[in-house]
Amino acid sequence: MNQTPQNIDSPVDVVVMAAGKGTRMKSSLPKVLHRLGGQSLVLHVVETAVATGARNIVVVTGHGAPEVEAALAAQPLGVVPRFARQVPQLGTGHAVQQAAPQLADDSIVIILSGDVPLIRAETLRALALESAGRKLALLTIELDDPTGYGRIVRAPGSATAPVDRRGDVQAIVEEKDASDAQRAIREIYSGVMAVPSRLLKGWLARLDNRNAQGEFYLTDIVGMATVEGVPVVAQRCSDPLQVAGVNTPGQLAALERAFQRRQADSLMERGVRLADPARFDLRGTLECESDVEIDVNCIFEGSVSLGAGVRVGANCVIANARIEAGAVIHPFTHIEGEKAGVTVGESALVGPFARLRPGARLGAEVHVGNFVEIKNSTLAAGAKANHLAYLGDATVGQRVNYGAGSITANYDGANKHRTIIGDDVHVGSNCVLVAPITVGAGGTIGAGSTITKPTDPQALTVSRARQVSFANWERPKKLPKG
Repeated sequence: MNQTPQNIDSPVDVVVMAAGKGTRMKSSLPKVLHRLGGQSLVLHVVETAVATGARNIVVVTGHGAPEVEAALAAQPLGVVPRFARQVPQLGTGHAVQQAAPQLADDSIVIILSGDVPLIRAETLRALALESAGRKLALLTIELDDPTGYGRIVRAPGSATAPVDRRGDVQAIVEEKDASDAQRAIREIYSGVMAVPSRLLKGWLARLDNRNAQGEFYLTDIVGMATVEGVPVVAQRCSDPLQVAGVNTPGQLAALERAFQRRQADSLMERGVRLADPARFDLRGTLECESDVEIDVNCIFEGSVSLGAGVRVGANCVIANARIEAGAVIHPFTHIEGEKAGVTVGESALVGPFARLRPGARLGAEVHVGNFVEIKNSTLAAGAKANHLAYLGDATVGQRVNYGAGSITANYDGANKHRTIIGDDVHVGSNCVLVAPITVGAGGTIGAGSTITKPTDPQALTVSRARQVSFANWERPKKLPKG
């Protein structure tokens, strides 16, 4: 059960506006489902809402509503979001009107946009505290170029006072309705507000669409509040990333890079050595112990942990994996754990150009070399598969040497079968082990063999045609043309 944020007397409800089509994205995917850092824009926002301690979260959907609602309903969020449909989309005020019936009168309502993904929970908690259940609190920011944003119009005050003390907020004027003087204002409304629910509902009921856009503006409630003597306060945000929205692919790409740089800086502050923080991508969570080194162009997805002294070479993709202390992941390695996960043991060497698929479990000092693929298999300590090999659905013992070009034939066209290779086995090059099969400990499989029956411990097993040579053999020759 989520708790009310510290020192906030009233419960907090959150409304997330996520109904827009996002025409400028030029995509069939609803805008709020485009991804930043590996997850949808709207999921970032809803997770932040949960982190504020929200009692209730209402997501207003419209364009692509079934997809947006299904995507959020599938997430384990702690608070189950509710949904309200906005059809047609007639402005921000109209969006919040759709959510109003699901808001209790005793709450402070925080209103967010589903395409502003990097707002932080501590910022929202501070805004709710500022509202205190009796004021309309706006999150504002000063921009060098405020084009496209609603301007904050304040009562006259000292020109030398800090921006948030130059007089009370009187109105928010949308750019298309603003005068030249108002357009010169650099303080803008971020789209985030905290407002007592009982007041919000009354103001929403009185909104009209007499404006240049013919829409119901949520920002019109500021004027209503001032007329009624309700204090309108502005809390200034100093971090532009927190209020940056996404309307175009270019804006999404720019925000992605800023987000990744923020994550890279955080890792470096904790001691991780990144060869180039501008060429680093984290699309999930990454836990690193001491003395981890990561080269350029690496991508980490899902949940990844790196033990002390791990080194990751350039151009690696690692998803849902635990890599133990001292392991080295050479360049161009692809580790895809998915739900089953991948484990790489202490001081193991993997790559270059290796692929570890879900269920791969490598013990200590295992070597997996170039163009080796491992899936749903366990390799015990000291086992080696150094090049051009496949191990699928296999249990491999200690100190096994698995030769180049060898494979486990684990699939019969209908079912998967397991191969068991005992300790200290040597498998020669270009062998096929047809599962289900057990290779006895200490055994040797001769190069080029196809093994279909269990082998005895310590035995040499060879399964191939006898070598035959034909003296003075002449190859066929091409016939003359014509």
